[in-house]
Amino acid sequence: MLAPMLSPRPIPDPVADPARLSPSEPWRRWKQTGLVLLAAVWIALGLVGHDPWKFDDAVNFDLAWQMNVHDDYVVPRLAGEVYLARPPLVPAVAALSQRLLSPPLDAYDAARVAAGLALALALLFTSLAAVELAGPGLRWLPMLILIGTIGLWDRGHVLSGELGAMTGIAVALYGHALALRRPVAGGVWLGVGLAVAFLAQGPLTPAWILVATLLLPACGRAWRRQAWAIALALALIVGAALVLPWIVALDRRGHGLLAAWAAGQHLSNFIALDGSAHGADPLYYLRNILWFGWPAVPLIVWTLWTRGRGFNGGLATPAVQLPGLVAIVVFANLLVIPDPKLIDGLPLLVPLALLGMLEVDTLKRGHSAALDWFGILTFGLLGILVWAAWIDARLFGMPRAVATLFRDAESGYRPSFHLSAVLTAVLLTLAWVALVRPARRSNRRALLNWAVGMTLMWCLYSTIWLPYLDSRRTYRHLAESIAAHLPAGGCIASRNLGDAQRALFQYFGKFTTLREETHPDAVCPALLVQWGAEPGAPPPGWHAEWGGSRSGDATETFVLYVRDRT
Repeated sequence: MLAPMLSPRPIPDPVADPARLSPSEPWRRWKQTGLVLLAAVWIALGLVGHDPWKFDDAVNFDLAWQMNVHDDYVVPRLAGEVYLARPPLVPAVAALSQRLLSPPLDAYDAARVAAGLALALALLFTSLAAVELAGPGLRWLPMLILIGTIGLWDRGHVLSGELGAMTGIAVALYGHALALRRPVAGGVWLGVGLAVAFLAQGPLTPAWILVATLLLPACGRAWRRQAWAIALALALIVGAALVLPWIVALDRRGHGLLAAWAAGQHLSNFIALDGSAHGADPLYYLRNILWFGWPAVPLIVWTLWTRGRGFNGGLATPAVQLPGLVAIVVFANLLVIPDPKLIDGLPLLVPLALLGMLEVDTLKRGHSAALDWFGILTFGLLGILVWAAWIDARLFGMPRAVATLFRDAESGYRPSFHLSAVLTAVLLTLAWVALVRPARRSNRRALLNWAVGMTLMWCLYSTIWLPYLDSRRTYRHLAESIAAHLPAGGCIASRNLGDAQRALFQYFGKFTTLREETHPDAVCPALLVQWGAEPGAPPPGWHAEWGGSRSGDATETFVLYVRDRT
């Protein structure tokens, strides 16, 4: 008598009995429309309305800007220099969106629309892969998991090669899954995914996909059929056909560009070998994976526990083998990647979402209720705190304690009032309250509530708080101030400037710097140096002409030096 009570509930067959998934079957079309709107709101918010921010967003915006300025989409340029760290797909798509949407949008907002496109495609192809692996009844679950994933919260809304690689891996996983049923179509999509991943980030992500592909035949008969071999061969042909045009075009430009790019694809850039400049930190992702992959990670634990005991097909099914093997390969590399950063893990989130969706319907009601109430309480309290902090700062200025919490060196900031932003925040806050009101509880409802809560937090971040965040992250005013103190003629040398800073200084300040690191013999009348919290002594033969930093930033100080007259 106890065994049936302890066994997980089998997943309903949506084809045989679709009403079993929801008693509100007549409202299914409206519910699906609501889920599409949820995804659209989550994707669209935060794409426009702020300057390019440091790191990937600024770098890829400048690459896109330079592509349009030089009318060259083969050789990326950053702040006046050839930039071959990665292939040009992401900035090329951003350059196209610039051409189409600017004006009316500012150039950087128009470029960032490409990030929204990549995010939408990642959600779409992850959902399509779910349909192939587990049936149409689960198609919305990986989308909800990704929307609710903490690690994707802000990193998914900036221009980055990792976001492009995430899209490529979603397309490739769909191709893998489709190839089990339609080898030719699946092979084509797998090849497209390989090409997108390569042209967005370089060889690392395609290598992950191919290693997992070569290991799949050891997992079961489904991957050892002749049709699967045909799909894989077709994928390699399609992928090569899409990648080779850029490689050939780069080679035909001459100047050793192809050799320079190939030299940068050294194995030590992807695996921290002995003696590499930046070592690995295996504990980095082990420390962060739980929150970075939340809520997928605890759902995966339940999936493995359930399937590991033989329920619902066990572990020997393509729905577990494909995303599971890809996730293992990606995570294993992340543990030994040089200088690890969280954004490197974006491609990992797609297979995690596909694994996490499998046993959502068999979660014990107590577990799903705990997740549901945890989400309601968490986002309810956070929403109250975010609104209260904004109203208090609006009326009285930001207190020192809140500024310190935000790592802001200045207090007293008063947020500006924008009617459209405030109305959007109010409407989505009310929508969250309406959606999480006491209603029929279910495992899927808990996942939906979590995704809606994450969307609410992203809404408040990118509406009422966006002017404050932009004022602390933009380099616009800093660049304009530096430009006002530059000597009348001659070049400008730089020291310790990052790629993003050089790009933003060129765009906002209209001046280009020559890095001392690559132009040690340049004789320039001006030198721009980035220091830490405190500036150092002037270099011999130079005197400080100007110094400053971004508003509220106590970690970066910039000093403009001018040569002493002899």
